[in-house]
Amino acid sequence: MNFWSGFSSVFVASTVSLVNVQSAFAQVIQITGIQINRTPNGVEAILQTTSGLIPNIEPVSENQSLIFDIPNAQLNLPENTPAEQINPVPGIQRISLTTLDSNTVRLTIVGETNTPKAEYQLTPQGLAFSITPGKVASLEPEEIELVVTATRTAENINNVPRSITVINREQLEIQTRITPDLGTTLSQLVPGLAPSTQSASNFGQSLRGRNILVIIDGVPQSTSRNVFRDLRTIDPSVIERIEVLRGPSAIYGDGATGGIVNITTRRPSKEQLTLRTEVGTNASLSHFSDSLGYFAQQSVSGNQGPIDYLVSATFSGTGGYFDAGGNRIPPDPNGQGGLADTDNMNFLGKVGWRPSENQRLEFSFNYFQDTQNTDYTTDPRVDDFPNRRRARALRGLDLDEQQATRNAQVNLQYRHDDLLGSKLQAQAYYRNYFTRFFPFDARDFAGFGNDIIQSRIESDKFGARVQVDTPLFNQGAARLLWGADYFFEDTVQPVSTFDESEFDASNGLRYRKRGNRIWAPPIELSSLGLFAQFNWNINDRVILNGGLRYETAGINVDDYTTLSGNNIRGGNLDYNELLFNAGIVYFVIPEVNVFFNFSQGFSLADVGRVLRSASANLSVRDINPEPQKVNNFELGVRGQWRNIQASVSGFYNQSDLGSTFDADLNVIRAPEYVYGIEATIDTKLSDRLTLGGSLSWLEGRIDIGDDGDYTDLDGFRIPPLKLTAYVQHQTTSRWTNRLQVLYSGGRNPEGDGYGLEEVNSYFTADYLSIIKVGPGTLTFGIQNLFNTQYFPIVSQIQGINSSNAAAQGTTISVRYSFTW
Repeated sequence: MNFWSGFSSVFVASTVSLVNVQSAFAQVIQITGIQINRTPNGVEAILQTTSGLIPNIEPVSENQSLIFDIPNAQLNLPENTPAEQINPVPGIQRISLTTLDSNTVRLTIVGETNTPKAEYQLTPQGLAFSITPGKVASLEPEEIELVVTATRTAENINNVPRSITVINREQLEIQTRITPDLGTTLSQLVPGLAPSTQSASNFGQSLRGRNILVIIDGVPQSTSRNVFRDLRTIDPSVIERIEVLRGPSAIYGDGATGGIVNITTRRPSKEQLTLRTEVGTNASLSHFSDSLGYFAQQSVSGNQGPIDYLVSATFSGTGGYFDAGGNRIPPDPNGQGGLADTDNMNFLGKVGWRPSENQRLEFSFNYFQDTQNTDYTTDPRVDDFPNRRRARALRGLDLDEQQATRNAQVNLQYRHDDLLGSKLQAQAYYRNYFTRFFPFDARDFAGFGNDIIQSRIESDKFGARVQVDTPLFNQGAARLLWGADYFFEDTVQPVSTFDESEFDASNGLRYRKRGNRIWAPPIELSSLGLFAQFNWNINDRVILNGGLRYETAGINVDDYTTLSGNNIRGGNLDYNELLFNAGIVYFVIPEVNVFFNFSQGFSLADVGRVLRSASANLSVRDINPEPQKVNNFELGVRGQWRNIQASVSGFYNQSDLGSTFDADLNVIRAPEYVYGIEATIDTKLSDRLTLGGSLSWLEGRIDIGDDGDYTDLDGFRIPPLKLTAYVQHQTTSRWTNRLQVLYSGGRNPEGDGYGLEEVNSYFTADYLSIIKVGPGTLTFGIQNLFNTQYFPIVSQIQGINSSNAAAQGTTISVRYSFTW
């Protein structure tokens, strides 16, 4: 193991020295031997060659790999010397030497989770390399993180006057081997985000008490009819990185009143050809065969000169879900759409072209689909019990078209890093989205047409973005980011109606379709945003930034008839809004900085929700719901040392015209405010042991009567106290273990309206074990390790027994992955 670790270092260094040689001295160098010496930080390797002329070549880093292409070199190692070593030392997954052509040798060093480091020097004994493994298993906080959500440009996270959570690929892989649900993963890692709903919907999973805007490779996943399923538009297996900006922002336009979840899909490998395979299974411990699921992914990626590419196909499925008592969880838990008995697929394709060093053009396509196929529904008889009861599953569902989601996006992006001294980014995209909900007995809800209905969303969106990052002043200490965003969206919400007598006679099991009608009418929404963002590094201690965005939007609706039979005249609606932000970062010492930020968020009202229950003889212009504008203030402090990273921030956000719901799911517009505290800490106690955690606490109030009398906001908006903690241990060079916990506190808000039910606390724990086996990695994950019986917050607060679904009991997941 020491031999190969040193060998990589030596070879890296020799490689590095070799390329600086001028062509006049170019000759084929024979690599004839290696001497390995142990060092306190790793290994030293001395590369013996037939020439002292060493070319100087810069390594290329790709994810956790270092790649060196050595010109004018040939391998001439002693016989039986291997050209590849697997897991030579902790932190190094693979070291390999390959011959690219007759005069070029490639050295590839693959870290376990992070890129190794290599240094070299020429000594009398030869070219001496020193290789230091990268950080192990993402335990140690990274010294520099780049983020793109806050300013839409690459920025050191410590220079941004906002609270931002960065989740890298290694952290994602750890979490998704415990559960594939992205909402659960984010709730474990992101302060300020409410605990998971354990359903297909993130309704009730607010960020700082408000809604999130999800972006995938620059494409917003929102529609004019907010259905709260934006986290179910991509499979986590194809995600490279997630950046979460916590708090309102308008830098990307409409929708981010609570924050932005910016998702970047996986990047092509810089090796000539890389294939990655992963397979797995998952199941409940209480009902193994009935809950058995599967996972399979294959990706092909590579780099051929100026062209790079990636193709990935993922197929997965889940069986039935069971709670800690062994009871089957209804497939539509808490009325938000279920994940049980569901098959998923995701196809990702990318092709990139680099016509020059400063330019890149990339075309990508991503398609996600999930389809539920279950024999179960929710037993409506539990609603007849007077006290709170657990929702029950009822077998015998007869429904032709079950819950499903399809999300397809095509994306073309162009980048020029030096266009007249500025950086240009341009993008054009198309997105087609469809989702179908579980049927809903709406006969007791006003404005729902006294029918049993099953609604769906059909949406098309075209968009384009362009931005220019221009340096200012002579030294470039200041920058101006300016540009424009535009999109056009066409969205409609039809419903299928069902025979009431068949439904009642079968106790809610049999759905016989009567026909289709329009619920929320076709809405054409166009939006143009113009923005400018200024950033100024005044000196080594002070950074200022600020900007504005002007948003103009138009909505067009034709004449339509509501489910209740009301005829509504169509019309146009126009909205204009000017939004500001300003912030400052002050470095008390290089390791500690204090930041303050004021920002404004903006979101159009859910026009479709308002239009679908409009009163008779109105026109669209009579309704004209006003947008929501949120003012946010935040003060925080961050510290970052070699082995510890910590942050504390406090925030207050306010809107004169908030947006929440009553028991009939009608929108309530009233003044409201939310405030809270967030804290994080990660510390590396030794080379093998790391632990950390987070705290999130917030509260909110609303003035429903607009008379100065504020009452508590509901539980869909305001979750209880959330605490998370983890401990991770590199037990051996080939074995890593992680234990993580989440505590959700209790909350008993004043009032008895919708969502104001008392919430009981709960505590859960998860365990993950990662073992290097053969050429790949075996992972073993356990969700809800202690089989705790608890109810997600969104189940507890609805006050309806048939929506009071318990969470999953202990489930296990086993996966094996390898690269070849």
